[in-house]
Amino acid sequence: MTTPAPRALALVGMPGAGKTLCARHLEQRGFYQFRFGSIVVNEVTRRGWPITPENERIVREEFRHDEGMDAIARRALPHLRAALADHASIVIDGLYSFSEYKTLRLELGAEMVVVAVVSSRDRRYRRLTERADRPLTPDEAERRDHQEIETLEKGGPIAIADYTLLNDNQPQDLLARLDALVDSLGLKP
Repeated sequence: MTTPAPRALALVGMPGAGKTLCARHLEQRGFYQFRFGSIVVNEVTRRGWPITPENERIVREEFRHDEGMDAIARRALPHLRAALADHASIVIDGLYSFSEYKTLRLELGAEMVVVAVVSSRDRRYRRLTERADRPLTPDEAERRDHQEIETLEKGGPIAIADYTLLNDNQPQDLLARLDALVDSLGLKP
């Protein structure tokens, strides 16, 4: 009997759509999850800067300017490969750019399923103003949307996703649909 190939489930979507909610839920189910944003946050911390949306933006854009649009994926690859050595499937929280998507498809060494978590802009902005971790005003949320679409190629992975989960109701509804999808794909931690 052969062991199935390792697989990665990449969660994509705009800020406030529910990606991290999904990633944390899957982590509670036993999946290894890696948050792409942690690479940026770790660098902001290493520089001794406060963790703010503006400082995160500066680092994100600097990485991509200096190392290419797939910089975060390239920095994440060693972590992801190590996790795939120990886990049947892994979860990637926050794949950003189309270049990152292409790099992972070519170099990860595992089948990757992309799941877009989407929500109406009004609901996302409301969630972003209410969240405890790095809240944004509606104006800040809109500026971030524009910046991520225009400078980070964020729309590509969302548009090319293998599956889309709508998050316009209660969190438990989204998580039930996520569980059903993960189970139908046969993904195991």
